[in-house]
Amino acid sequence: MKKIVDYRKLLGVTEAAELLELKKIYRGLMKTWHPDKFHDNADGLTEAEHKSKEIIEAYHFLVSIAPETRDQAFGEYTLTTTTSGMVDFEYKSQTLKVYFADGSAYEYFDVPKAAYVKLINSDSPGRFARRHIFNEYVYRNISKLAEVV
Repeated sequence: MKKIVDYRKLLGVTEAAELLELKKIYRGLMKTWHPDKFHDNADGLTEAEHKSKEIIEAYHFLVSIAPETRDQAFGEYTLTTTTSGMVDFEYKSQTLKVYFADGSAYEYFDVPKAAYVKLINSDSPGRFARRHIFNEYVYRNISKLAEVV
C-alpha cells in the first residue's frame, strides 16, 4: 500500500524494522524537526510543524502494523475474528475496514478489489473473511485508535 511505503520512506526504515529501531529513528527525527527549535524563524516553524505532524503520524501508523505489536495482541485478534460476527465492512483504495459485534474494528491493507467483490458476493461473508482475509493481509486495530481519541 502506498501509505505504508510512504511512511517507511519518510522515516527511512525497511519492512523489517523493529519497534526499537522505529523508536530510535522517530526520536532522532523529532529532535531535528521539533517546532521549538524554529521559534525565531516563521517559515521554518511552519515547515517544522508540518514535518513533525507527518513524522508522528508515520511513527504511530508503523508501530500499529509492526509484527511485535500484532504478536502482542494476537490472542485478542484471534478471539475476535473467530467468535465475533462481522457487523459491517467498508472498502476504499485497497483498504478494507471490518467492524465486529464485540466493538472491535480492524483495517486490512492491500486487499485486491477482486477479494472484496468475492467477500460481497459470498454466501457467508464471515466465513469468507476468516478463510481469505483475516490472516492474509497486514492489519491494524482501529477500534483502539477510536478509544484514544
